[in-house]
Amino acid sequence: MAKIFNIAGCCEPEENYMVDISGRLEEIKNMIDAGMYFTMNRARQFGKTTTLTALSDYLKTDYEVINMDFQTMSSSSFESEQAFVAAFSEELLDMVEKFPDGIEKRLAGFAQKTEPVISLQTLFKVLKSWCGKASRKIVLMIDEVDTASNDQVFVDFLAQLRACYLKRRRIPVFQSVILAGVYDVRSMKRKIRSDGDRAENSPWNIAAKFNVDMSFSAEDIAGMLSEYEADYHTGMDIREIANLIYDHTAGYPYLVSGLCKYMDEEIAGSTEFPDKSSVWTREGFYEAERMIVKEDNTLYQSMIRKLKLYPKLRTVLYELLFTGKPIPYSATSDYMKDAVMFGFIRNDKDTAVIFNQIFESVLYNYFISEEFTSSELYKAGVQEKNQFIIDGYLNIRKILEKFVETFDYLYGDQDETFYEEAGRRYFLLFLKPIINGIGNYSVESRTRNNERMDLVIYYRGEQSVIELKIWRGNAYNERGEKQLSDYLDYFHLTKGYMLSFNFNKKKEIGVKEIRIRGKILIEAVV
Repeated sequence: MAKIFNIAGCCEPEENYMVDISGRLEEIKNMIDAGMYFTMNRARQFGKTTTLTALSDYLKTDYEVINMDFQTMSSSSFESEQAFVAAFSEELLDMVEKFPDGIEKRLAGFAQKTEPVISLQTLFKVLKSWCGKASRKIVLMIDEVDTASNDQVFVDFLAQLRACYLKRRRIPVFQSVILAGVYDVRSMKRKIRSDGDRAENSPWNIAAKFNVDMSFSAEDIAGMLSEYEADYHTGMDIREIANLIYDHTAGYPYLVSGLCKYMDEEIAGSTEFPDKSSVWTREGFYEAERMIVKEDNTLYQSMIRKLKLYPKLRTVLYELLFTGKPIPYSATSDYMKDAVMFGFIRNDKDTAVIFNQIFESVLYNYFISEEFTSSELYKAGVQEKNQFIIDGYLNIRKILEKFVETFDYLYGDQDETFYEEAGRRYFLLFLKPIINGIGNYSVESRTRNNERMDLVIYYRGEQSVIELKIWRGNAYNERGEKQLSDYLDYFHLTKGYMLSFNFNKKKEIGVKEIRIRGKILIEAVV
């Protein structure tokens, strides 16, 4: 059976095209060999389950590996200590083929609730006895631990694991414990006094830092594409496609596989992309990106739910996207930790940035969609849409001309603060209905700040670059023209566009064409 790109559940090397993660597995094994207990917390669909499954196989010659998943335990399993011990014991009995003498009988007693005392304390006495009698050291891995993160019994279970870790030099215990999930259980608290001035500590404060990079590099992606190319002989430029995928995903595993899956299964056979050779190109990649940005998947749904649950996070992301205000990265900030934990942002040279361009587009679309019904500019984009499509392609100059006219009519008398905070958002509101369904756009993160933002529009295989900027005088504008010219070189384009938001009351609004360094620049001022 031919391999496929998988975006649903665990990936298997025999069935799926996969990145080689052997180097990561070796890093994790080094932590296990050192007897570390740690948490593998990453955002949704970041490859945690696939990594744990591969790690189980990687370790089996040296260790007894128990790979559990708390999702297989029902919510009633966490309602009481006795219910948890019974369910946990039953899972162990299903997973382990052979126990040392006496251990299986005791666990069966817990599972069947025939033991006279069923508690976490008695369970851990049996587990420690197992560790002492086992022929090999035992590694316990638990996936989806945040399934139970709100339950007191789970917190108490963590406390028992912590006690084992602290006594590991004196008594037989697990060699290593790995807890995997989205939420970082190190931040969970457990009451240690019941009086009014109760103190709290974390039952998982013994966890070592898990610094293994689980995102995919361009080299990782190229290795996976090489395997695919050996099967299909598309003639793709592997390095170019791998770099494109990495540049737009920052190596987020689900998005990497998702883009490849669209290119492999969905796009080939269309008029524009009749076969696989035509798909594995820059044009085919941008079509796949357009498709993955607009899809409704559980990853995006989860991200949007988090925005509703965490208002501070929502505010920060909104400002980062639309105003370009630099936000220093702080590992101690609660909202920053949440943003990293949920996969919204990453640390780039001590500055918080959106994790990747695809997430940026999804977030832009979400925030803009909230204003669809009330935005006059969005309505104008809908009404005027047809005049901007000439022979099936976008006429960017006409879009700028109409935007300048409409924006000036609606908001021409606003002040500097309005332009800085709302101008770029309003242009995206105007643009969205024009390209919707066929085109896509992304914001170039390297140029986005509070004064400048480069927007790249992809429409029917064509790219157009528009620099959106706040007017800071002629000298600044001339520098912007040179910067845009340099940026066009990157895309191998000879024509570019500038849209300046000018709060000077004596400004001259309109659109003009200039030539600089052999390139045509269409400049619009509002």
